[in-house]
Amino acid sequence: MRNVASHGMAKPFHFRLEKVLEYRRQLEDQARLALAQAQARHDKQERLLADIASRLGAHLEQGFGRNVTQAEIWLWTCYREALERDLSTAKAELQRLALILQNCRQEAVLRSREKKLLEKLKDRQAKKHHVAENLAEQKEFDEMATIRHKPEDR
Repeated sequence: MRNVASHGMAKPFHFRLEKVLEYRRQLEDQARLALAQAQARHDKQERLLADIASRLGAHLEQGFGRNVTQAEIWLWTCYREALERDLSTAKAELQRLALILQNCRQEAVLRSREKKLLEKLKDRQAKKHHVAENLAEQKEFDEMATIRHKPEDR
């Protein structure tokens, strides 16, 4: 007769892909950080663009008063052209940052999905393990009960 008591405690669940899951969590954290940084750069660029557009609008609205010299018209025109160039550059930079932001967002979603897949696998395996352990424990109790209540051979 084998010693049933030696089985005792249930084996703790061990997820074989725990290191991979940990790595995927790190990748997700990095992707979230990159996304936050890309969003911050994009927002800052939007504010800069709005500021330049507002300065250009104010400059055009102001125009040049009455008795202006040729030099003042030239300066006004140069400033307007400089603001227009800055505006164009800022728009291009915003588009570049918007692409980076979009890529970071996709990366963050992908990393999150990859992590969730492994977490679900871990949960499923943990549940299976738990069920198997309960069945084994129940079987042990049944065996012990059978041994205890067996009529003695005479």
